[in-house]
Amino acid sequence: MFDALLTQEGIISLITLTALEVVLGIDNIIFVSIIAGRLPVHKQQFATNVGLAAATVIRIALLFVIGWIIGLDKPLFTVFGQGFSGKQIILIIGGLFLIGKSTSEIHEKIEGHDEAELNAADKAKAAQQLLSWIIVQIVFINIVFSFDSILTAIGLTNNVPIMMVSVILSLIVMLLFIHKVNAFVNKHPTVKMLALSFLIMIGFLLLLEGFHKAVPKGYVYFSMAFSFAVELLNIQMRKRAENKKQIAKQG
Repeated sequence: MFDALLTQEGIISLITLTALEVVLGIDNIIFVSIIAGRLPVHKQQFATNVGLAAATVIRIALLFVIGWIIGLDKPLFTVFGQGFSGKQIILIIGGLFLIGKSTSEIHEKIEGHDEAELNAADKAKAAQQLLSWIIVQIVFINIVFSFDSILTAIGLTNNVPIMMVSVILSLIVMLLFIHKVNAFVNKHPTVKMLALSFLIMIGFLLLLEGFHKAVPKGYVYFSMAFSFAVELLNIQMRKRAENKKQIAKQG
């Protein structure tokens, strides 16, 4: 079954697909990092690990039902002459969820929120409910991103073992970096706001795909990388300005 992995073509396909899966997983990492950031620090790692574990299980499970996934491209109903398949419905729902969730997070960061006075028992119950709700959101968005990821993999190779190994390798890479990404995003509020803006853009991208309007993802990821590079320069500039102020105070 895994003999194809030992061939030169199989190794090239594995490396290419793994790299692509890592790139496609960037938006997943951003979402998980931001949504887990609402939890206490000691629970953030647990939530992110659950999110990545869910992503692994979901994507591998989808590989065993590739025939069903391919069948999702068949129209289920038509509206104003436009056919909508199971894939389109999933992308539309996922896009709306990302836009709505990211917008509400931005609103909360700008406006803030008042926390009611709660006793210890109520706080513990509220914290547990928040953890459960965040895990549910992480699992749901993983389902959406997993469909997109697996459909992309199918377009590159029809070898299930190669797809399975590439998914596992890409998720191991994400697991190694997600906690560092989480810490970095939470440390820099402007980066978190930029990341939320990215998620809104990804949400619109999913919506467009749901309505049969394909947008080359290379443009999206390039704009994300360019904006992030500019923000890194701004962070360095602010650090230097802060250091100069500290030196001036000490002098």
